[in-house]
Amino acid sequence: MKSRAARLQPAADQARERQELALQRLAEQQQKLARSEQQLAELHRYRDEYATNTGDLNVTALLNRQRFVERIDQAIAQQSGEVERNKRLLEHAGGLWREAHARERALDSVIDHHREQERKSEERREQSEIDERMQYRRPR
Repeated sequence: MKSRAARLQPAADQARERQELALQRLAEQQQKLARSEQQLAELHRYRDEYATNTGDLNVTALLNRQRFVERIDQAIAQQSGEVERNKRLLEHAGGLWREAHARERALDSVIDHHREQERKSEERREQSEIDERMQYRRPR
C-alpha cells in the first residue's frame, strides 16, 4: 500500500507545475508592461521634440503641426490606457502566482509532515522488533 506522502506526491507535482506556469506568465506580463511603458516614453519624447521645434513656419504649417501634435496626444492617451491595463494584468498575474506558490508550499509541507510521521512510525516499529528479539534472546 502506498504511503500518504506517495499518494499526495502527484498533487504536489501538479501544484509545482501550476506555480511554474504562473511564474512564467508573471514574467511575460512584466515584459509586456515594460514594453508598453517604453513605447509611452518614446511617444512623450517624440511629442516634446515635435512640439518645441517650430522654427520659421507659416500659419498653415503651424496648424498642420498642431494637428499632428494632437494626434500624438491621442496616441499618448491610448498608450497610457495600455500601460494601465498591463499594470492591472501584472497585478492579477502576481496574485495568481502567489496563490499557486502558497498551494505548492502547503502541499509540500503536508507531504513533509506525512514523511516525518512515516519515518517515526518505522523507527518505532524497528525498535519494537529489536526489543522483542532482545526479550526472547537466551542468556548465555
